[in-house]
Amino acid sequence: MKVFEANITHQVSDFLNDNLKKITSFEKANQKMYDAFGIIHFFDNDEELETLKEVLSITNNIVEEPDRAEYGDFQTNSDLANKVTLHLSSKTISPEVVIEPTCGKGNFIIASLRNFKNIKNIFGVEIYKPYVWETKFNIIDFFLSNPNSNKPEILIVHCNVFDFDFKEIAKKHSTNDILVIGNPPWVTNSKLGSLNSTNLPKKTNFKNHSGLDAMTGKGNFDIAEFITLTMIETFQNMKGNLLLLVKNSVIKNIVFDQNKNRYKISDIEKQCIDSKKEFDVSVEAALFYCKLNSLPTFDCTEFDFYNNLKSQLKFGWLNDKFVSNIDTYIHTKEIDGECPFVWRQGLKHDCSTVMELDKVNGHYVNGLNEEVKLEDGLVYGILKSSDLKNTVINQTRKFTIVTQKKVGQETNYIKTEYPKTYQYLTQHQANFDARKSSIYNNKPLFSIFGIGDYSFKPFKVAISGLYKTFHFTLILPQDNKPVMLDDTCYLIGFDKIEFAVYALILLNSNTTVQFLQSVTFPDAKRTFTKDVLMRIDLLELAKHIDKADLQTELETLNEKYKFNLTLDLWDIFINEMTPVNNGQMAMFA
Repeated sequence: MKVFEANITHQVSDFLNDNLKKITSFEKANQKMYDAFGIIHFFDNDEELETLKEVLSITNNIVEEPDRAEYGDFQTNSDLANKVTLHLSSKTISPEVVIEPTCGKGNFIIASLRNFKNIKNIFGVEIYKPYVWETKFNIIDFFLSNPNSNKPEILIVHCNVFDFDFKEIAKKHSTNDILVIGNPPWVTNSKLGSLNSTNLPKKTNFKNHSGLDAMTGKGNFDIAEFITLTMIETFQNMKGNLLLLVKNSVIKNIVFDQNKNRYKISDIEKQCIDSKKEFDVSVEAALFYCKLNSLPTFDCTEFDFYNNLKSQLKFGWLNDKFVSNIDTYIHTKEIDGECPFVWRQGLKHDCSTVMELDKVNGHYVNGLNEEVKLEDGLVYGILKSSDLKNTVINQTRKFTIVTQKKVGQETNYIKTEYPKTYQYLTQHQANFDARKSSIYNNKPLFSIFGIGDYSFKPFKVAISGLYKTFHFTLILPQDNKPVMLDDTCYLIGFDKIEFAVYALILLNSNTTVQFLQSVTFPDAKRTFTKDVLMRIDLLELAKHIDKADLQTELETLNEKYKFNLTLDLWDIFINEMTPVNNGQMAMFA
């Protein structure tokens, strides 16, 4: 049965029907609900009271439940909520004040009532009105089934979480032991914005990203992260604890930013759960726990929530380095520094149907299945993340048009030097105009990004940013032209094949693999980023590598790929990686 689109048990329906049918004012009804269950402001007005009474007189009011998953709304089931609160009880946590910033149907509140015996106040905030009613109904159902349970004061507020004044709770209950608990929405601000949701914080770049970062995605943040940080900031000076169910990426971000924020939290834990089992979604999520009002700590211990006996690993800050596995990192930390070569992302055009081509029977064919006649001058082979499977690549399955040699270069030259290419691009001007990213605003026609001198180096060493392979690939020229990579790949470029091969051997060494495994996160959207790759100090690695091992690896590559390379240029390679007095490279590869 449903009332106000909220589920209600027959036990609760019968109670409300029997006890409210003769009451005519919502004030008196509210007093009755407070006396019976501790719920403050059960009704907002007389209309709600009368509507409820009328609906309860109809025995089968069936309303189809809407699917709110697109809003990041994955309701915590009663069993998981109960296990979570029991887990907190096992830590001898017994709060006096329970706060749930996005309480949904109230399962964490019910579990708290069941497992914490000293609660004096409960505050629940929820933007979706049917869930507000369902939480209230569930509270009544709990007390009707458990009449001897402790009855705290309970306030369930219909409100946008970003408009609710949590600081007022902190002020009023400054001496109480508090628990912030819940499951905030698993969705980003841009996703909710596209759904025209009102459950958004005021437009703000809350991480202070600037320039291109803010424009290309780093300004997009997880709503749960914003809520979690708001709760920590508001209640960090109070005795108590916080436990919120969030995506793994949120926990990583919070621990990473803790080095800067220095919130008064400690004993940080990540309790991994099975999201498929609990929510039937393929999202990596966990319980984020911390103790409030303590000396700040900067690492997080990871556990399996279902088998909590020993930690899986510890990640976070070790001195001034952020790592994904502190125990294994210690063995390779000597190469954690700064790469002497600048890692670059591949080119970005956001127009693949026009810019990317296949070669069929000697002709170019675009993503619209059109046969394309072009001069070869601006056409280059291109590799994507999925192509970087082999150790050495000299052929590509795809081609791309490269309209600029550096970002912002004028493209008028194409009209005179490559008229067929210009005509083709102009015919598809609408596709370029449809690109959504603001980075293309006020830029020359057919502009691309991720392009520079490094793109045209004949020899490249590259890795996929998306795949968890920990394997680097040597890219050789194709038809005497450098091969491009797309923006899911990262690369360093060289003029000499020897330097590229030396770098390849160093990057594919066991030391590098172990180091990267200890500083990357397996559930990250991009396993490798420029920031991560720039931490590989190739010079330090080169100093420690056994010359015999280096020779063996070189001979293996020579034999397999028909190279004829020696270590004659090794000392020059080392010299090129060595900074001169002003801190700059002696010369660039």
